[in-house]
Amino acid sequence: MIVDSLENVKHYRNLNERIKKAFEFLEEIDFESIEPGKYNVDGDLIFAIVSEYNTKEHEDARPEAHERYLDIQYIVKGEEFMGYVPLEDQEVMTPYNVEKDVIFYHAEVSPVKISEGMFALFYPGDIHAPSMKIETSKPVKKVVVKVAV
Repeated sequence: MIVDSLENVKHYRNLNERIKKAFEFLEEIDFESIEPGKYNVDGDLIFAIVSEYNTKEHEDARPEAHERYLDIQYIVKGEEFMGYVPLEDQEVMTPYNVEKDVIFYHAEVSPVKISEGMFALFYPGDIHAPSMKIETSKPVKKVVVKVAV
């Protein structure tokens, strides 16, 4: 897991070419004016999902991980807690769904506050529980860029 501001993206661009392309996409698009939906960046290798929602109770956030894609979750507007816990010794709640590239866990996550202009990068195997409220439920606009590994 990496948490930082998009202002500091220069430190992460060279992790690999796909991550570099994903960060370039995040820097180039005006997400405040873009509608929710799925956006193609590089076919099935890199795509983005823009969503708007209200943050939820911590117990309603289901800890998840992926195998084929890493997530770069970028907050356009609002703020939320994103829970994190290492994969080691966690109990599976729902087996891996190949089509959706997700597996859910029974896991206690540690909340990390992510505010406007910040991102969290979750590698496959990083258990994360996004969209958790900070004090009260509030609206968030977020972009999740999925990058094939």
